[in-house]
Amino acid sequence: MSESLRNSCGSIGTVSNITSHTPELEKLIGAVAPPVITSTDATVENPSAFALEAHLEDFRVLNWAQTELGRDYDIYEEDGEKAQQYQTDTGPLDILAVSKDGKRLLVVELKKGRASDAVVGQTLRYMSYVQEELADEGQTVHGAIIALEDDARIRRALSMTPNITFYRYRVSFSLIAAG
Repeated sequence: MSESLRNSCGSIGTVSNITSHTPELEKLIGAVAPPVITSTDATVENPSAFALEAHLEDFRVLNWAQTELGRDYDIYEEDGEKAQQYQTDTGPLDILAVSKDGKRLLVVELKKGRASDAVVGQTLRYMSYVQEELADEGQTVHGAIIALEDDARIRRALSMTPNITFYRYRVSFSLIAAG
């Protein structure tokens, strides 16, 4: 500890201002500043939340076959590319899937935490785009919202939109001793 810091610490019962010694204290106790996530995209309000949602989406795509949706749907492909962050005229939809029998398209919207009723409108916009621009004659379009939690507002909105299903996700991680 530097002499200046030692002198600032005072004796028991003394109140001292050691703010000016923050860098030295952090070095002494091994504090590491958390990484800061920034975005140059003005539409991204919370870069940390955006990054978490992107990781959730990547996880869902990589593990699609093990999900409930993966039993009935495959991720839509266009020109050999999976439809993740599929561009529409109202923004990118998270995942686009097609039923194994080819009769239904599914717009999947992921939210990292609690889904608000606004996501219902967002999903409907994407569904409309898919219906008008991608669906073949006779194909129907459905929606799936996946979030950690819901609330009364989104449940009310979803009660009037029978072609959108809400799913809660649960993250589980466990370690099992090997031997």
